[in-house]
Amino acid sequence: MMKPTRDEKRNVGILVISQTLYMVASITVMTLSGVVGLQLSPEPGLATLPIAMMTLGTLLSTLPASLFMKRVGRRTGFLTGASLGGLGGGLLSFAAVAGESFWLFCLGNLLLGLYQGFAMYYRFAAADVASEAFRSRAISFVMAGGVVAAFLGPWNARAATLLVAGVPNGGPYLMIAVAALVAISLLSRLQVPPGGEPKPGESARPMSTIACQPGFIVALLAAAVGYAVMILVMTATPLAMRAQGFDMRQVAFIMQWHVLGMFAPSFFTGGLIARFGVSRILLAGTGLFAASVAVATQGASLVHFTAALICLGIGWNFLFVGGSTLLATVHSEAERGKVQGINDLLIFSLVAVGSFMSGSLFHHFGWELLNVATLGPLLLVALATLWLRSGGRLHPRGQGPEAAR
Repeated sequence: MMKPTRDEKRNVGILVISQTLYMVASITVMTLSGVVGLQLSPEPGLATLPIAMMTLGTLLSTLPASLFMKRVGRRTGFLTGASLGGLGGGLLSFAAVAGESFWLFCLGNLLLGLYQGFAMYYRFAAADVASEAFRSRAISFVMAGGVVAAFLGPWNARAATLLVAGVPNGGPYLMIAVAALVAISLLSRLQVPPGGEPKPGESARPMSTIACQPGFIVALLAAAVGYAVMILVMTATPLAMRAQGFDMRQVAFIMQWHVLGMFAPSFFTGGLIARFGVSRILLAGTGLFAASVAVATQGASLVHFTAALICLGIGWNFLFVGGSTLLATVHSEAERGKVQGINDLLIFSLVAVGSFMSGSLFHHFGWELLNVATLGPLLLVALATLWLRSGGRLHPRGQGPEAAR
């Protein structure tokens, strides 16, 4: 197996650090924006609206970001997202906290969602800058940036709250802007090889044709279901733990282990895909999700919550990294922008549904039934993966079912 070149390592390294910096912003919003929203909102029921606005910003920008980068290239697109979304969103959110403006704060969080909408393509850029032998590991390394962010995000939300005198809770958003500046500096040095940039005049198939490929269907299904189920259960976890009498320190402990479970496996997921094939990793992912359900329904102790959430995180990693790797094999360079954009648009549409349904499902059915309800979609992913192994074809690059094995 050929070793990655120096340029490949440098480009992937830039993407890993940029991924970490963007995820610090995302985790900070998830940790702190609800608290700030409660302080600034005209009524308590609107407290979590800023977080919803970030999700909306991601959803609205996902497809336009992909199509924009198809025209101008990865580097220009990433610089635009980090500048308008990261730098602009961080500064606007800080100004809103300083001025005690709830609606301006919502707008700042919306821009931070735009930052995430562009940054979600770092993993695909890793595929662009890496050779075929290094591609799955490059995607995994970029995803592994979340390991560092799992510590830095909560730390930023906690330690920087008093950074600026007279603006309590404003400091973390100012730090988001500073981190975005660092990302801009790094991304300006990103070099995407010609093969990873769109080629003018290159023909592309209709999206309907691409979407009918077994590889595309399984890639989308694995990533979308895995992400939506993970968000559904993760969002309900604090509610379930509080209902059992656990305090917020214990909730934070569980959530940190969950985030580590999500991203720590990325150090070796790519190597596992290269060795065993993407379909085996997808099947292992669905198995880990099922294990999470089994543990969650057996008890409500701290050990049960910890084990269930770790399995949930690792299962998400296998399905999301595996799905991203598989998707990179089913389109040509000319088709890349629209395929990746529609893929992430559909993923985050389902994620938004999962996040909004979580509280209601927990309230009406409880923790155990909420977990059991996820088994149906996960079974669908497993059956689709077995179908791909038995007869799917990955058309554009001439790979048959053996590529998925």
